[in-house]
Parts: sequence; C-alpha cells; structure tokens
Amino acid sequence: MRTKTILLLLVGIAILISCTKQPRAKRVVMIALDGISVEGYQTAQHPNIDRLVKEGVLSLSTRVVMPSITQPNWTSHLTGAGPEQHGVIGNDWTLDNIKLPPAEKDDDGYFPSIFTILKEQVPDVKTAFYYNWGPLINPYNQKYFDESSFLENDAYAENYTMALNFIIENEDLPTCVFLYSGHTDNTGHRHGWKSAKYISAIEEADVQIGKLIDELQKVGLFDDTYFLVLSDHGGKGKGHGGVSLDEMEVPWLICGPSIKSSQAIKSPNTIENTAAVIAKVFDCDLPSSWTGKVPDFIFEN
Repeated sequence: MRTKTILLLLVGIAILISCTKQPRAKRVVMIALDGISVEGYQTAQHPNIDRLVKEGVLSLSTRVVMPSITQPNWTSHLTGAGPEQHGVIGNDWTLDNIKLPPAEKDDDGYFPSIFTILKEQVPDVKTAFYYNWGPLINPYNQKYFDESSFLENDAYAENYTMALNFIIENEDLPTCVFLYSGHTDNTGHRHGWKSAKYISAIEEADVQIGKLIDELQKVGLFDDTYFLVLSDHGGKGKGHGGVSLDEMEVPWLICGPSIKSSQAIKSPNTIENTAAVIAKVFDCDLPSSWTGKVPDFIFEN
C-alpha cells in the first residue's frame, strides 16, 4: 500500500512539472545592430527600443569576445561559444581559410549554430537570416536557413519588410529570425564612434525597429514574440578591435513571454549566452561544445 502511495505521488509530481513547464517559444526575432557602443546607446534617442526595454531585461555591461571585431562576435552570439571553440578568429573566416579547427563540426564542416540546433530539435521550425555585410553568413551552414537575404551598400529597410512578411507567412509555426544591419558600424568607421552621424545611424535603425513592432502588434504577433537587441562590439575613435571597455562592452536586451520586465541588470553577462537563451525558450538541449549559459536574471521563474 505504501509503495502504491509513493508511486501515485511521483506520478502527480511528474504531471505537475509537465503542466507548469514553459511551452516552446512561438518565435524569436534577433535585431542585430553592428558596432553599438554603450555610450552610443545611451546618447542616442531610441523610443522604439525603449518600448522593448520596458517589457524586458537590459544589460549595458555585456562583454564581447576577443578580438572585438565583427565576425568572431556574431559567431559567438549565434553559436553559444567563443572563438577558441568555434574557430572563427577573424573577419576573413571561410571553410577554405580555417586557422583553428572548430571543437565540433557537422558533416559539412560547420560548428553547430542555434539554427542547427533548432532544425534538429524543433519540428517544423522556420529560420531566416537577413544581412548587409557579405561575409557575415560564412560561418553558418546555410542548409539550416529557410530564407536569407543580402542587401548591398548599407541598405537594410527592405530586409525589415522581408522579415515581417516571413514572420506573418509562418505565424503558426515556430520561427527564428536574425535581422542584421552593419550601417551603424560603417558610420562609426567613417565618422567616429562619438560623432553626430553615428548617433543618427542608431536613431535611424530605431525607426525601422518601430515599424516592425507596430506591424507585429497590428497582426497580433507581438505579445508572443521574444525580441533580442544585440551588438557585437563598441568602438573607439574610428575603429575597434582593442580591449578598452568602449570596445568590449555592448547593450544586450531581451523581452518576451516569461521574461522579467523593466529590469536593468548589472550582473556579468557575455554574448556567448545569447544562443543558450534562445535554445531555452525553444526547449532545446545544448551541444557539449557550447560554453554559453542561461543567466539567472532573465526569466520570471
């Protein structure tokens, strides 16, 4: 009798855990702005990003990986690991130009990204990759993208429209979108990371972010979407790549279902955590080669 009672109790606990388990995310949208320094973020006016901040968690002390340049850092965001694991140590990385072999790779030679994990573990998931710096897509196995779009000459507004259409077309399926623009970084290189034109570039991006938010609200797809606003490095003068805090710290934001709201976080954070957080909201297991983790300051429970 006692054994039967214990078994019933265990079954009850299992049912309770199953009922309270966070459901898989419906969609994740990564808004990726290249070269956003903390000072630039704090100086610029960005009312639409602020709308997301009110709904989520913001860190202004998230560390990037070294070197503080574009390719290693976006790869770290999207693969949950640093260059010592994924092997992308410079902007010139290609499958034909590997200086450090990845710690793990698929049959085609690529280190596992969040897109790989989603395609392998989430039934019917749809993924998209929008960008305007050509080499950016090189570290990822493109067979895991359902849609990708490259725009030349710093153009990016059209990709926001394409991303919106992709989300709406797949509204009933789990969806993960990476929406990148490099125009902010290029403006920093041309005019300086403290220049008025650099600040204006951030504010221009915020306008497009606002249009995306507004349209998703109109069609009822905002409330069940996770948004992340990400960057890969800051800048100093007209460059980056060093180890000053101006280059090594960036804003990092997430909002969405079950995310704490209106939280300004000072706890340590790294861009290697980005993919781990996305994996969690999609209820995916992490590869053993990933070093990122889910910070304890993000979720309500």
